[in-house]
Amino acid sequence: MTRTIAISGASGKTGFRVAEEVLAAGDQARLLLRPESQIPASLAGCEQHRLSLMDANALDNSLRGVDALVIATGARPSVDLTGPMKVDAWGVERQIESCKRVGVNRVVLVSSLCAGRWKHPLNLFGLILVWKRVGERNLENSGLDWTVIRPGGLNEREEDLEGEGVVWTGADQQESDSIPRRLVARCCLEALNTSDSIGKILEVTSSKQQPVVSLQEAITSC
Repeated sequence: MTRTIAISGASGKTGFRVAEEVLAAGDQARLLLRPESQIPASLAGCEQHRLSLMDANALDNSLRGVDALVIATGARPSVDLTGPMKVDAWGVERQIESCKRVGVNRVVLVSSLCAGRWKHPLNLFGLILVWKRVGERNLENSGLDWTVIRPGGLNEREEDLEGEGVVWTGADQQESDSIPRRLVARCCLEALNTSDSIGKILEVTSSKQQPVVSLQEAITSC
């Protein structure tokens, strides 16, 4: 059965890849975008909703009838140091509230490795990791069927990914290492398809030396 999966932040470097992976899996992608956002040609045929996350009515309309939401929004580097608070905390909260109003029960949130840590260089940019943890907690306390994906350092590499294994761990077990955004997108889809991921924070990095292990196998072996 074909699902409709909404992706917020779908014009971002991770978000558009999530949408592409949704399409590759045979599902429909509904794109939640800022009014001025540009999307790649690969997503031109997708349903698009251009809105502000602070517009509750527009947000509700964009989420009605979807089977799941992947939150891939994230604050961009800016001189406005309140951006992480507005996007990673308030913006996530607004999306959760909308899901509850319109009956979307399954949510996957893309967060970050080290979310919640105070002593980290990334916090020089508006306490970004602190606000990401606030967003995570909002989701954890929502009563929805949630999964948090915490990727390590993100890169744009697209080649030679099929044999690259994901290191799946629980919360606060990894501190460094990286992962291509394409694999993060695939991790989001795998989480959506793995019921045992509900209620879990999953940290993900990758390595060519890491055996390819499915999320279900990783959870079962823990």
